[in-house]
Amino acid sequence: MADGKKTDDYVSRDMGSAGKGYEPLVSTPRSGGSAPIVATTNNPVFPILSYCGSSILMTVTNKYVLSGFGFNLNFFLLAVQSVVCVVAIQMCKSSGIITYRDFNADEARKWFPVSLLLIGTIYTSTKALQFLSIPVYTIFKNLTIILIAYGEVLWFGGSVTGMALFSFGLMVLSSVIAAWADIQHALQNYGHSETEASAKVSTLNAGYMWMMFNCICSAAYVLGMRKRIKLTNFKDFDTMFYNNVLSIPILLVASFLLENWSAANIDTNFPPLQRNRIILAMVFSGLSSVFISYTSAWCVRVTSSTTYSMVGALNKLPIALSGLIFFDAPITIPSVSAIGVGFVSGIVYTLAKVKQSAKPKGGILPTTTVPMSASSQSARDSFKS
Repeated sequence: MADGKKTDDYVSRDMGSAGKGYEPLVSTPRSGGSAPIVATTNNPVFPILSYCGSSILMTVTNKYVLSGFGFNLNFFLLAVQSVVCVVAIQMCKSSGIITYRDFNADEARKWFPVSLLLIGTIYTSTKALQFLSIPVYTIFKNLTIILIAYGEVLWFGGSVTGMALFSFGLMVLSSVIAAWADIQHALQNYGHSETEASAKVSTLNAGYMWMMFNCICSAAYVLGMRKRIKLTNFKDFDTMFYNNVLSIPILLVASFLLENWSAANIDTNFPPLQRNRIILAMVFSGLSSVFISYTSAWCVRVTSSTTYSMVGALNKLPIALSGLIFFDAPITIPSVSAIGVGFVSGIVYTLAKVKQSAKPKGGILPTTTVPMSASSQSARDSFKS
């Protein structure tokens, strides 16, 4: 299943650790002839570009499926992505590329509440992306960071510095500008017809509502996972495997019970002329979640957690621009300004976290800081991309 994220969205579905103690994904060469390959894999440029490309790819493919042909089988889409993801990582495990634990019923029971929160996160994410443009979706996703930060203050003894507060203000400002630009564009383009303008604004309002639910679910997922991961000590692909395996039966049941599986609706979701293309995009979006997990771990391994966090902040810009390039997202001064402010807010927040790590005892809301596991840090970073 994709994350969210480490996007947005993807939402990436792994939310695993990619920090200390991570086992290299690329095997050590046995002969001198493999040195150029290792030099390439250890060059930070390649994993950074791969991570950014994977994030953009997943967001664009999800948007294509969700908004191109009146698609409304969201639970089914997520189930397909989960199945593809499990099959892909199992093949990688069999090939010796990655490692993760075998399924254990006791661990599954402990992790099940986290998987439920993940389902809420990715479902609301698909609904928000269905109604909103990619730039607006990316900008509003920043608000999740605020909820997570104050959730950690309340439940984990975290702290919020002045610089972080400033970044939060920029995040809220960028969201307000984006919403205002969206509504103004709708009124200007459909103002000649009150009915069309009202319908367009109602669609945007539905998107904002789903975005609000997504931010709440995303924050609850990250905070809940931080507690649960202590019980299981999951690592990188352990979380990805359990998240997807536990989600598949729930998503399939929800799809068959709650979604319309009539012949007419199937034709609406999968028009004969575009059917193969849509199915291919669904499968590809599932593979994208594996790519994001792999490249994010690769990125941290050859650079650092700080560099990875900064890449996540910088990655917002190309993701937002992809919506302007590949879809009909409005290009106006307010919309571009919102992207710019949101981009700056991500950079300021990352710098604030770097400074806070250097001086852990500082902050406006000083409390005892609880050490965070690598898995939890990776999860938080994932919502920045």
